[in-house]
Amino acid sequence: MKRRDFLQLSAAVTLAAPLASLPLRATAATSTMLTYTPGLIEERLGKGEVVFVDYHASWCGTCAAQDKVITELQAETPAYLEKVTFIRVDWDTWQADAVTTSRNIPRRSTLLVLKGDAELGRLVAATSKAQIKELLDTAVAAVTS
Repeated sequence: MKRRDFLQLSAAVTLAAPLASLPLRATAATSTMLTYTPGLIEERLGKGEVVFVDYHASWCGTCAAQDKVITELQAETPAYLEKVTFIRVDWDTWQADAVTTSRNIPRRSTLLVLKGDAELGRLVAATSKAQIKELLDTAVAAVTS
């Protein structure tokens, strides 16, 4: 089968599939992340929350891989969702804004853990489940300290 034929067939099948047949995972990650709006991170940090920030682009393959791992880890360890505030910053919208530049974010697919005025951890383009789990564990540990 030629690539073009495959892509056309894939698109047709996707469009023909009823929405109810899509896996829940397709929307699960976005439901656990607050969408960034100006001042949201500072507001949550000001309340004493530990914040996990995901600099994400919808077209980014690395971001999609991170999304999958984060969703799996949240399902495996409920404490992540119970104790940590997850905020997604849309790279295409906010890359030149202070929310990105003030923290020296080099690219999309950057993950941060923040508490108060401190950055507790950062991953750039990491998709390893072990590395992301370590970052999330750092966030949970910061809640109790």
